[in-house]
Amino acid sequence: MITTEKNPPYNPLAEYIHRLQTGGALLKDSPENVLEVVGILKSYGVVLDAYSKNLIYIAEHQFLVFFPFFKYFDGDISVAKLFRHLWHDRINFEYAEYCMKTMMWHGGGGLDAYLDTPEFHDRAKAVIAAKFKYNPLIWGLNELFPEFLIEQLRVSAYYTGLGQFWRVMADMFLNLSDPYDNGEIKSIPQVVEHIKLALVADAMKPITYSVKIGDKVYDLIPKSVGLTFLVDTAIPYVESVFFRGTPFLGTVSLNAQAYQVPPDQSRFQYGALYADPLPIGSAGIPPTLLMQDMRHYLPEYLHNIYRRSLRSEDDLRVQICMSFQKSMFCVTSAAILGLLPYPLDSQDSSEQKHNQVYLEKWMSRLENSRLLEVNK
Repeated sequence: MITTEKNPPYNPLAEYIHRLQTGGALLKDSPENVLEVVGILKSYGVVLDAYSKNLIYIAEHQFLVFFPFFKYFDGDISVAKLFRHLWHDRINFEYAEYCMKTMMWHGGGGLDAYLDTPEFHDRAKAVIAAKFKYNPLIWGLNELFPEFLIEQLRVSAYYTGLGQFWRVMADMFLNLSDPYDNGEIKSIPQVVEHIKLALVADAMKPITYSVKIGDKVYDLIPKSVGLTFLVDTAIPYVESVFFRGTPFLGTVSLNAQAYQVPPDQSRFQYGALYADPLPIGSAGIPPTLLMQDMRHYLPEYLHNIYRRSLRSEDDLRVQICMSFQKSMFCVTSAAILGLLPYPLDSQDSSEQKHNQVYLEKWMSRLENSRLLEVNK
């Protein structure tokens, strides 16, 4: 009897699996890509620093405030700042809230699971009782709609969860620039390694949330719950914002009969790794706000590249988005490598097979992404 060996199934992204297995990254290595990624992440780090501080401020000082008119002011309110705000000469914190709402809508991870537990429910009720002790109107509202105020505190928990996640990411991206300027980082794999080491170093950083009412501090997410940076905020963020996202209004039909939006959230492919950069700059496209923020903090060496492009600065936001997308494939590479079930250099055939299956699953999710376009 003749036995034939079964050929492995064709994988259009097999090249990228091999890259990751041999110490490479999803983004090809070139001096231009390194410059773009480091430059855009430096700008992104500055913006994330502001986003993080504001989200944490809102969670700690604007919780259960029904009309938080000054939530984007971080407690520093002045006439000059108000005029800059109204003139939109400011950081667009609305984008940070968009990411927070996307993350909360898709759910996943320990934070999402904890917010539905009786423990959080009881802690939230204690905060509500203390906050509105002398407000019979709100007490009456709470009796009519007992989940309304608790849901507001769930939203506040996501504000702080994303804020604490971005705090780590902002420092990571800002710390990338100096080694590049000093000539220590010269390749895309080195960029990915920098991000991976930072992710692993902060993997067990606790995610907590406390609010102060009067002289008493109330723990809504105590350290004893065991929520941590990587598993409970980083992975759900990557899933929600990098992969799933939400369809941008005006780009697809939300009519159920048009079948342009999948009925199952797990099949969404509207995240940062799939988004076409061309609509960026258009009104109503949320990432336009992020690109607008980053343009104010571009390193001069990166800004000069954009100025020398075919359209110069006429499509600056689109160019920033394209660089940003490249950088997000580097972050994704770091996440994939950091979560590998076994070391890449393992000589055990069983462990190698598990790693292969793990990488193939990631690549199957990236088939419709812009991975091939960013590598042209």
